[in-house]
Amino acid sequence: MSSPVSRLVSAPWLHDNLKSVKVLDCSWYLPFLNRNAKEEFVSSHIPGARFFGIDEIKDFSKADLPHMLPLPEFFGASMDKFGISNDDHVVVYDTAGVGPACRVFWTLHAMGHDRVSVLDGGLPSWVAEKYAAETGEPQAGVAGSKKYAAQPVGRLVCDYADVVGNIEQLKVSGGTQGRQIVDARPNGRFTGKDPEFRPGLSSGHMPHAISVPFTEVTEASDAAHPLVQKLKSPKDIRCVFESRGVDLDRPTIASCGSGVTASILYFALLHAGVSPSNLAVYDGSWTEYALNPYSEIVKDV
Repeated sequence: MSSPVSRLVSAPWLHDNLKSVKVLDCSWYLPFLNRNAKEEFVSSHIPGARFFGIDEIKDFSKADLPHMLPLPEFFGASMDKFGISNDDHVVVYDTAGVGPACRVFWTLHAMGHDRVSVLDGGLPSWVAEKYAAETGEPQAGVAGSKKYAAQPVGRLVCDYADVVGNIEQLKVSGGTQGRQIVDARPNGRFTGKDPEFRPGLSSGHMPHAISVPFTEVTEASDAAHPLVQKLKSPKDIRCVFESRGVDLDRPTIASCGSGVTASILYFALLHAGVSPSNLAVYDGSWTEYALNPYSEIVKDV
């Protein structure tokens, strides 16, 4: 049996262990930012890294939803192309510091791959440590002797029916029964004050959802590197959630706009010591929920 790994690793640790891990650049940007994550990867990435495209390794059958969890067979084939085996220790990173890499961290967990870590501070942290970066397209990964076999963990994933059923439990009990729903979107979109990024999609929130913007669980590394965003300490993360009324001993579903920043909350809660068995991510998140005309939407404005 493979030994457990740390969920969060530093740039110095990765530098010292680069030859014994497989590295994935998981950078991703909202469409309106007009940035191309793959092109930026080609311009600069951690040596030996492969690019995991969140919009490429997904379930293409759900056209209205931008990057749903891929089918196990497709995920396994993607890992084979990266040269990643079931036993490999995978380190994921992004250009945000602690951002989209958490989505891939959760994806790997949902596919039964526990030997995965997030690089704290991402590529900016690597650069701040003055470690060398690589340019150009990476060489194809060397596939192992066995095909990657995904082993989906269903309890980590919620779909629309799960969420609607859970909302009914919350409504009937006044919020005391059922799984808590924590929403990672900026508070203005949660309350309905600000619009969603997707044209025509209503903002607002699910009944009994709790607003915990994902930006609240990260912080600048130090004054010298304000752009290097790292995860807050477990104690500080617990304080963030508890200050918003989240009971860290209760089962929790993380949601956001399309499932990316919800995974940051998932990762932060794990880092803060919350039991993995109490956590799940709503894969389709607000985009799926608000697109359904039968969904109940609450606005606080």
